[in-house]
Amino acid sequence: MTTNTDLAAAAEHHSRLLQPPPPDVPGQTGAAQDLATGSVGTALAHIERARSGLESWRTAHAFILHATSAPISDHDTSGLFLGAPALAFALDAAAGTSDRYKSGLADLDPAVTQLAHRRTSRALGRIAAGEAATFAEYDIFSGLSGIGALLLRRDPGGSALERVLTYLVALTQPLPDRYKRLPGWWVSHNPHRKTQPGYPGHANLGAAHGITGPLALLAQAARRGITVDGHHQAIADICHWLNAWRRGDDAGCWWPEHVAMSELRTGRTSQTGPARPSWCYGTPGIARAGQLAAIALGDRTLQHEYESALVACLSDDAQLAQLTDAGLCHGWAGMFQTAWRAAADATTPKLRALLPQLADGLLTAASRSHQYGLGLLDGTAGTALALHTAATDTVPTSGWDACLLID
Repeated sequence: MTTNTDLAAAAEHHSRLLQPPPPDVPGQTGAAQDLATGSVGTALAHIERARSGLESWRTAHAFILHATSAPISDHDTSGLFLGAPALAFALDAAAGTSDRYKSGLADLDPAVTQLAHRRTSRALGRIAAGEAATFAEYDIFSGLSGIGALLLRRDPGGSALERVLTYLVALTQPLPDRYKRLPGWWVSHNPHRKTQPGYPGHANLGAAHGITGPLALLAQAARRGITVDGHHQAIADICHWLNAWRRGDDAGCWWPEHVAMSELRTGRTSQTGPARPSWCYGTPGIARAGQLAAIALGDRTLQHEYESALVACLSDDAQLAQLTDAGLCHGWAGMFQTAWRAAADATTPKLRALLPQLADGLLTAASRSHQYGLGLLDGTAGTALALHTAATDTVPTSGWDACLLID
């Protein structure tokens, strides 16, 4: 799949990142520690290039230093995409099996472990009280699924990851009768994280904020032989729920982004067709989590169903036309990186065969992109990383895409 044109395009896009870290903004001292938009996320693009031997470590180190110029937050609002966990993720990506940034990681690991224990205790207490969840409790960006993704890299045999996985299993149990046996991941706020008077809540299906984030972590841990009581049953239960809300067939199936109370009662979604094929909410993110789950369960039939859904989605020009930007979260970069990871595990060659066409789409989107700064999630850094994958067709040396729980 690699061509000289791909390599040149990837290098050109990356060149947009070769500038000093942005100046500090008064009143936003922690902004650099935001993996989505800050210096710590941009550092990942330079780390991947440095670990691949394509540039020196000078620029990556400059962005890391900028991210550590303010006090590092381990407040309970910290998660994989903010504060100490975000910085630990970047330093781990830089270190690999070397001693690089060893002392920094030694300082951060205990803070992340303590944060995970505090937040898990609070989440389990919420479950015991029979209250509804929030995105911030369980999702990839702010919640325990993201923190668990970091622990899976840094301390896979530790008690903190064990408690996070135990919590995620508990999350799959229905809420009590006063909530009409709603799914355990039912949230009281709306899909935009706003609380509205009289709003009864919803169940989210997306990879970024929905149940497929926890599903991906449970599956990734199980693939590595790390399980807790009820682990495989929780994976199967989530897959069963996703299957109940699957629409269409192998020739064009899709999932709604979220399920409202009225839809739960009728069993019918008001969404009339597939959303954009993004990592965050679309078929690619859901299908990759389902594929990982099927692999963890050893269920080849289920794996075929999720891979067929992804092939159908990525072969549909009408769905691809809904992608309007190049970014990781809801653009071409995230879709491509997710498809590339899924193709590496697929039982069908059809996914692999689609990658050159998808790489062309990513290149086109990147060349036309007016992105939001240097950041990872919607900015130039994330697109540069996906372009690097497209150009080299090799597993990222830094494992940076573990922050999306697709690896």
